[in-house]
Formats: sequence, C-alpha cells, structure tokens
Amino acid sequence: MSDTYYEFGTAADRWNRAQMFFEAKEYMTAARILEGLVEEVPEQVSPRLLLARTYYHSARLGRAEAELRAVLERDPVEHYARLMLGRTLERQGRSAEAAGHLRMAAVFSGDFDFDSGSGRTISPEPSDG
Repeated sequence: MSDTYYEFGTAADRWNRAQMFFEAKEYMTAARILEGLVEEVPEQVSPRLLLARTYYHSARLGRAEAELRAVLERDPVEHYARLMLGRTLERQGRSAEAAGHLRMAAVFSGDFDFDSGSGRTISPEPSDG
C-alpha cells in the first residue's frame, strides 16, 4: 500500500479510518495513519492517545510511553493516559515507576479502592443482598 493511502482525505476521514483499523486490530496500519495525523495536529489529545494505544497493543512500548507522556504534558489529569502509562511501565518491568501513575489514575477516575502494594484497583466485595 502506498503512503498516499495513509495521507488521503481530510483529517476527519483519516481519524475515522484509523479508528476502523484499530477496531479491526490492524494496529500497524492504524499507527501509520495516526502518525501523520498527530504530526498534523499535535495539540489534539485524542489522536495521540489512540496512537499510544496502537503502540501498546503492538508491543512497541517505548513509543507508547513517549506518546502517553506527550498526552500527559498537554493534559496532566487525563486519567486513561495515566492508567495506560502505568500499564505500559509495568509491561516494561518498571513496576515501582508504574505504581505512582496507577495511583493517580485511580484518584482521577474516582476509584479510591486502590491497593498501593500491588498497584491494582481493589474490586468491591459482592453484596449478599
């Protein structure tokens, strides 16, 4: 496929195309489209966050980390980016660094049942109702 395919159409067309490829689990193709889109509109968080997700799912963790940090520079309370950064760091074997991001994600999302020892959200016990 030529590069013109990835550049074809408006930004909205490319955004929709990237989402379609992401949903089809064609992460490398989605990333190629999103890389151009992020370059074109670097101030927008959504394309960069989806690009980070494509990198995460295709195990390009260094790139995912870089994009997530760029998202958090623009929007420090973006809880999903914070959660993804924590998970990305965990997958890289950097659990101690991940724990702080996971705690912040839990707080930002309103999930206060957080186990700081494991870095995981504690599921509420089912009621006997």
